[in-house]
Amino acid sequence: MPGHGLQARGIAREQKMIYAGMTLFLEQGYGRTTTAQIARKAGMSPASFFAAFENKEALLLRLTQIMFRSQFSRAEKMLPADQSPLLLYAMETGLQLHIAECSEPLRDLYVTAYSLPSTSDFINRSMTPRLRQIFSRWMKRADDSELFELELASAGVTRSYMSVPCDMYFTMERKIRRYLSCCFRIYCVPEKEYAPYVERVLQTDLHQVAENIVAETVQNAAAAFAATMGAAADEN
Repeated sequence: MPGHGLQARGIAREQKMIYAGMTLFLEQGYGRTTTAQIARKAGMSPASFFAAFENKEALLLRLTQIMFRSQFSRAEKMLPADQSPLLLYAMETGLQLHIAECSEPLRDLYVTAYSLPSTSDFINRSMTPRLRQIFSRWMKRADDSELFELELASAGVTRSYMSVPCDMYFTMERKIRRYLSCCFRIYCVPEKEYAPYVERVLQTDLHQVAENIVAETVQNAAAAFAATMGAAADEN
């Protein structure tokens, strides 16, 4: 069936670009990577990139969706189902800071995702319904539009803290304490209620979890690429 063959080849091309783009972004950062480099890494012509994605930002949007699903899923699995939503929020957001700290290309990738129109809109709109689940106790009168506006504020804090590397003075412990206190205050959570969860995050080896998430995301992209290549070959 020719139509199915074309569809399989299109999916395979897209997966090639996702895997090649992810590999290059992790090696040299988003800003230094071109669509032509991604296509060549995928073993295709530079023009073929645009048969899979409208532009480089569209590819980053797909990768952002994949990464956010991975980090949220991992944070949820780390905690019992009956844990406080405040702890889940602290783990999820603290994990992002650790991922961005794994390498400079990852920092560039995450800061860019929080900056570009399509990716930042995805992040903000994905987080807004989660905010109601997490902070409804302290934000009882807030409607969805107000929560979205507050998410813009906390996303700005996230981007700022991600963009500054840790050093001997600005340690990861200090960064997470400052960052989480800012975010919880945005959502009107008293310090006495969020402070224990900040300590719990600091006692967790999130750096290792962050490295595992990055490695697993690359492995999953490689597996998806291999599966679609196999499907395309079967169609031929």
